[in-house]
Amino acid sequence: MRKFKVGIVGATGMVGQRFISLLEGHPWFEITALAASGRSAGKTYEEAVDGRWAMPSPIPAPLKKMAVYDAVADLAKIVSQVDFVFCAVDMKKDEIRLLEERYAKAECPVISNNSANRMLPDVPMIIPELNPQHCEVIPFQRKRLGTRCGFIAVKSNCSLQSYVPALHPLREYGITKVLACTYQAISGAGKNFETWPEMIDNVIPFIGGEEEKSEKEPLKIWGHIADGAIMPACTPSITSQCIRVPITDGHFAAVFASFDKKPVIDEIIDLWKGFKGRPQQLKLPSAPKQFLRYFEEESRPQARLDRMLENGMAVSCGRLRADTQYDIKFVSLSHNTIRGAAGGGILLAELLCAEGYID
Repeated sequence: MRKFKVGIVGATGMVGQRFISLLEGHPWFEITALAASGRSAGKTYEEAVDGRWAMPSPIPAPLKKMAVYDAVADLAKIVSQVDFVFCAVDMKKDEIRLLEERYAKAECPVISNNSANRMLPDVPMIIPELNPQHCEVIPFQRKRLGTRCGFIAVKSNCSLQSYVPALHPLREYGITKVLACTYQAISGAGKNFETWPEMIDNVIPFIGGEEEKSEKEPLKIWGHIADGAIMPACTPSITSQCIRVPITDGHFAAVFASFDKKPVIDEIIDLWKGFKGRPQQLKLPSAPKQFLRYFEEESRPQARLDRMLENGMAVSCGRLRADTQYDIKFVSLSHNTIRGAAGGGILLAELLCAEGYID
């Protein structure tokens, strides 16, 4: 596999920083362009994130002196230097939709962390282990855009990664309804305790737009392609509540589910332990070997102990048992800025490269 040249659009934000951190030493991808808002344009990357670098590892040395482009005004320069871009910009939704489409129409594939294009019927929203077949809608999107190479592919909302992968293998039992309450880390808002001291010793019972995403996006992931569009699944019915909690990284979910055919607890655990998807079959660089990990201990998973399993790319499950109102209930955990954001985007890009959609 040859090295792909990649750009990061939105490189100075929390997710952009995570992309940079995770891509250091990547066997397939080399960062050749960094872009952000006009405020950062013309600065070196080190200058642009001065006082704001939030990753545990230092800025990779080759990127410190790399000049930062204006993501909008310098689009042509960026496209000329890359094979594709990761997009994690902080802009208004309609502005993001237009910007990503501009990159795609300039024949530059876009792997997006943003929600702006997620629900368009010909834009695949992919969790690589769950619905890799949705890549097949890309030729229809290219026809709409009038492109040969350019397209947009998106990853789902970060909170979905904490519970939808655990539900996915159970679909064979006919999931009828789901209640998912998510408890989401402050890095999901692009913040830490220094920049958001109000979150210390606090819980906020509202995260704008999260509950709608949690209820609608899984149905697109579980949908099928018909007439060049992804048709969302009709079931299960999903209701959610999303809460911000005072931890740095890691989104938790408390999940309740009912089925047409109620599964046995031991069957569920066996399904989780044995579940593998296309990334594991292809042995993609970022793919976790054990995607779903079940803990027998009543006090696990825990954010501090388990969010970095498989380099932050695994989903941890625990406390699976029968429920009095639903058939089962369990808790699950994922790292929100790795599996739920940048790491999930990188794994999606690896899938698209391995399957020949980016060349």
